[in-house]
Amino acid sequence: MAFLVVQRFGQAGQLAADRWAEFTQWPYIQFLLAGLGNTALAAAASALFAIPTALVMALGRTSRRPWLRWPATAYIEFFRSVPLLLVVYVFVSGLPSYGINPDIFWKLVIPITLCSSAVMAEIFRAGILALPAGQTEAALSLGMQQSQATRFVVLPQAVRIVVPSMVAQLVVLLKDTTLGYAVSYPELMKTANNLTAYTNHLIQTFLVIAAVYVVTNILISHFARYLERRVSGRTARAGKRAGLPEQEPAPAGIG
Repeated sequence: MAFLVVQRFGQAGQLAADRWAEFTQWPYIQFLLAGLGNTALAAAASALFAIPTALVMALGRTSRRPWLRWPATAYIEFFRSVPLLLVVYVFVSGLPSYGINPDIFWKLVIPITLCSSAVMAEIFRAGILALPAGQTEAALSLGMQQSQATRFVVLPQAVRIVVPSMVAQLVVLLKDTTLGYAVSYPELMKTANNLTAYTNHLIQTFLVIAAVYVVTNILISHFARYLERRVSGRTARAGKRAGLPEQEPAPAGIG
């Protein structure tokens, strides 16, 4: 299939050198790099706010206290259900009429944060519930309070379990930044659209952009594996210092 696509592109003249020339010129490269930088900035800011929000919501939903569990459950279920684009349009067209009109950067970042944190909260919750009950019981038997057991025993191991799923969600979060077009935020896809309007080389531009996204996601995956090894090592060392039983290895493909 890929061979046939390349063959058709060649027959249509899409592989001619003059159609790719701009991607070897610094002004064009700089223009795309600016878009990539804006994409990275929006994704990093969204992740920076979404991850701690998700952790708080996951702890709230697993709490035994109804006044914590119910609001956290409502938040998670609502923002998991509504389309991200709808939330973006609320910030673009709805809230400004009520005097709430943040910068275009935040019109993109806040909706991504709200929707991504709801999904991540369920990932964290799954990691917490996947731990054997003996982990918490062993921590409590050593004299730890419930909050200490959660902080020093449950969360480190839960994070280790959910790292692969969190990486997948971070990749989704990165791709969600392409909705920047709805708020006119100059992320990578918006920059590519502007470039194609100038060069009329749509196929070439978007093939380059696709390659950039593929490379970026591969780098995220490599970083996640490095982070997983670090977290695993710290968890093992913390467990030995506390005298806790070692956690059973997670099944392949989960941790």
